Amino acid sequence: MKRNRTSMILAWLGVVLLLAGLVSSAEASTVPERRIEDSVNVLREMSSQEDCGTMSDLLARAQGVAIFPSVVKVGLGLGARYGKGIVLKRDLATGRWYGPSFVEMMGVSYGLQLGVQSTALVLVITNQGGMKSFEEGTFTFGGDVTVAAGPLGRHLEAATDTQLKASIYSYSMSKGAFIGFSLEGAKVTPDESSNELYWKTAASPSELLRREARDSRIRPLIGELNALVLRAGRKVI
Repeated sequence: MKRNRTSMILAWLGVVLLLAGLVSSAEASTVPERRIEDSVNVLREMSSQEDCGTMSDLLARAQGVAIFPSVVKVGLGLGARYGKGIVLKRDLATGRWYGPSFVEMMGVSYGLQLGVQSTALVLVITNQGGMKSFEEGTFTFGGDVTVAAGPLGRHLEAATDTQLKASIYSYSMSKGAFIGFSLEGAKVTPDESSNELYWKTAASPSELLRREARDSRIRPLIGELNALVLRAGRKVI
């Protein structure tokens, strides 16, 4: 029993040390502009898939989106995941986008796990409750806000619309294919250093998400998002 406990502790320490190295590396290389560029590439890769039509349909009626170009999951007995993302808010009436606000996500998972995996993640925020969580800045998936795997297919069936009750729908991709990815228990917090680096001033997430996304640095990402919205035949600005 004691030996098993020691093994678990050592395994967890290994996860922590490995994750610390990955976090340090990410912080050294992921400047805001690079994160925007990586997010553009994620959307392009996802939109090239035949079964991404439902994601376009959901995005067309969404109140916002969060994109994490790389969420690193490390497993060694226990598991841990970490990623940096970008959040944009959308005005459904005008089609205009607001932000960005930069965020971080970290979580722990339990069960037999082994290895390292990097996953691209797009979160489609479908209602005010989901958007409010990102505006407030700090929350936990599954505890403070509901999240579910986004449906896949060419089109969002009319019968399915009434069943979509989660605040956020997630689309995750690894090695060129959509995969399942659990967010339960993961915590999101503001990435204050990246927000200050981008905006040149300190501000709350809610304030940042009231600023219209007109900056030349964010335009490529807005263009990709609007291209996906156009697939569903919705209005863009």
